[in-house]
Amino acid sequence: MKEENIKPSIIIFSTAYLPFEGGAEISVKEITDRINDFQFDMVTARLDGKLPKFEKISNVNVHRVGFGVPALDKYLLPFWSCLKASSLHKKNHYRVLWSIMASFAGIGALFFKIFHPKIPFVLTLQEGDSEEHILKRVGIFYPLWKKIFKRADRVQAISNYLADFAKRHGAVCPIEVVPNGADIRKFYRRRQTRFRWLKNDLKKDGEKIIITTSRLVEKNGVADLIESLLYLPDNVKLLILGAGPLEKNLKLKTKNLNLEKRVIFLGQIDHKETDKYLKIADVFIRPSLSEGMGNSFIEAMAAGIPIIGTPVGGIVDFLKDGETGLFCKVRDPKSIAEKAGILLKDNWFRDKIIANARKLAYEKYDWNKISGQMKRVLTP
Repeated sequence: MKEENIKPSIIIFSTAYLPFEGGAEISVKEITDRINDFQFDMVTARLDGKLPKFEKISNVNVHRVGFGVPALDKYLLPFWSCLKASSLHKKNHYRVLWSIMASFAGIGALFFKIFHPKIPFVLTLQEGDSEEHILKRVGIFYPLWKKIFKRADRVQAISNYLADFAKRHGAVCPIEVVPNGADIRKFYRRRQTRFRWLKNDLKKDGEKIIITTSRLVEKNGVADLIESLLYLPDNVKLLILGAGPLEKNLKLKTKNLNLEKRVIFLGQIDHKETDKYLKIADVFIRPSLSEGMGNSFIEAMAAGIPIIGTPVGGIVDFLKDGETGLFCKVRDPKSIAEKAGILLKDNWFRDKIIANARKLAYEKYDWNKISGQMKRVLTP
């Protein structure tokens, strides 16, 4: 009888996963797609009753728990995820426990670690909200939340900012900075004629396009970006890729500022399609109030689109002002417009920024390289 080649198993705790797309979910997918040495099982909140309780997504066996009611599923996730993972552990004998963020799933991972103390606990930090916002959300559960950091055997942070965040909240284990990345080959491709229909539809002759790919929440500063158009020529348009709770308010703001012809809300676009929109843009801007890192910046850099961001959180790891992009001030539409104007007018400076940023993206932020680093982090 032929002996099966059994891979060591890793159990992943994540509050959400595909088809819900955020930076954390995309990064897990990109990393696990490239690591074939482990069996990956995941426990996550169901969040939508239409989603199956189990499905295999690429290299990950996804086990969803809950009723499909977002608020209820999240609050019960710490208990349900621990119970489900413990049941799976009896069969799969997990070698590593991997938690995606110190969140609802992180508390579930903490409970699992308490019951299975010998299993190494890797905590990945992808948090994008401000520290103040996170602590306010944690509230009276701070002592329990802090134990996630204390019980971790290794922390992987996507930025130096989040590495320092872990230290401030009790991490005493080794901390390694492994950033998120981009599919460099996909975004690096030269502009192709097959995207000409998109350009003809969204960009008329003589127009300039600013693009942002952002969840429509306060921290991403989309309202400031919309207002910045008041200080830019009429031929400058803004494409907004993304959805979120502020969409209605942002559309109302656009109407009140009489900018409806210059701001195009494209809604939630499948991540696989974002490169097409980047290829018709002239500048990428996200004037964040806080940022763990910002995958979208790296994708724009790889695509050859100059970037503008704010000097907050993990952005400072890759955006070097005047070298790989430009900084604008936080909550300052005039500053956003000033920096956008520089990149739209000065072609020599723009080309220098693009070349430097593409070089950095290729050398440091290729998912193939990132996954190799993560394989080392996850190896017990």
